[in-house]
Amino acid sequence: MGHVVRRQPRLGWRAVRFALLAFVLALVVTWPAQSAALGWPALGAVLIVLLIILLGVVFDIVGVAATRAHETPFHARSASKRPGARKAIRLVREADRVATFCSDVVGDIAGTLSGALAAGLALRAAPAERGIGAILAVALVSAVTIGLKSAAKGLAVREADAIVWLVGRILEAVEAVLPMHILEPQPRRRRGGL
Repeated sequence: MGHVVRRQPRLGWRAVRFALLAFVLALVVTWPAQSAALGWPALGAVLIVLLIILLGVVFDIVGVAATRAHETPFHARSASKRPGARKAIRLVREADRVATFCSDVVGDIAGTLSGALAAGLALRAAPAERGIGAILAVALVSAVTIGLKSAAKGLAVREADAIVWLVGRILEAVEAVLPMHILEPQPRRRRGGL
């Protein structure tokens, strides 16, 4: 019998695609978030920064859980047609992509954006103290983000299967409302003809 060689995915091209996705998402979300945060009263602006931090933490939980979850428990649930089981299997099988998107793309954008907004708010609140206020605001946002992500990673590791199943059910519910296929494999294009 001949040895079958599996074609490995092109990691370089995948990295470029994720970098482009991060660039586009950052462009799309930065302007509205910055306009809202800097145009609202101080309390509303602080709430926007906290929401962005929490969004990054939640996506980080999903990214870590996808890499730690086990596929086996979801097969029995899928066989008995339990909601979210098929999506959970896909999340586990595509763990590297899920982790890259959730932790690196969304998580890093949320971290960068929350720090930038905090610095902008500090400059708006105390323009005379330009450097010190902005530095303290960024340091505070970094401390809160890292503290929350540290606690969240422990939760994601301990409850990985439950988190992935919950995300699978959410994705199925979204697909029931919106006609899109999240995490479904895309048909491969053949090279050179039909």
